[in-house]
Amino acid sequence: MNFLTGVFYFFSAILLFSGFRVITTRNPVHAALFLVLAFFSASGIWLTLEAEFLAISLVLVYVGAVMVLFLFVVMMLDINLDRLREGFWSYLPLAAFVAIMMVIEMSLVVGSRTFGLSIVPAPLPHPAGYSNTRELGRLLYTDYVYPFELAAVVLLVAIVAAIALTMRRRKNTRYQDPALQVRVKRSQRVRLVSMPAEKTSTPES
Repeated sequence: MNFLTGVFYFFSAILLFSGFRVITTRNPVHAALFLVLAFFSASGIWLTLEAEFLAISLVLVYVGAVMVLFLFVVMMLDINLDRLREGFWSYLPLAAFVAIMMVIEMSLVVGSRTFGLSIVPAPLPHPAGYSNTRELGRLLYTDYVYPFELAAVVLLVAIVAAIALTMRRRKNTRYQDPALQVRVKRSQRVRLVSMPAEKTSTPES
């Protein structure tokens, strides 16, 4: 076993351990931190595959932006962990069935019959001026342009749906319409009231 294979197994072991801890730990903050460790391990594996752009993108986008936002939301919300654990055992049979089906599907897709060394040979060494960023862009915008655009549409629909689900009009909430505030006139803002002057009598000492 050479050095690169040992590095691959090292990062793979950390990735499996951190992914297992994401779904087994009880504290959501600890789960998010284990997910950060899983992202770092996956980026290390991509570096061994000479995919530097994907590795850097995973660290910058997911670890640097998405997970920071997720941690901020989790730490700001007052999450009742006891309420989250209610009904855990009632959902366990369905969750176990879904997990078994996912394992079977992944074993069929990523098995030795499909991704073995006899079927997929080792990649040839790249020349000195090779750029995986340029190659990734060429594949995305030529061979996979329609799936790429479809994924963008799906993400846009998901963003619009999330905004539509969270924006609920409450009856007791006071809000202002900026368009009505701009069109208001001076007579509607200030009302002058004419009142007669009155002189109060001071008591004699």
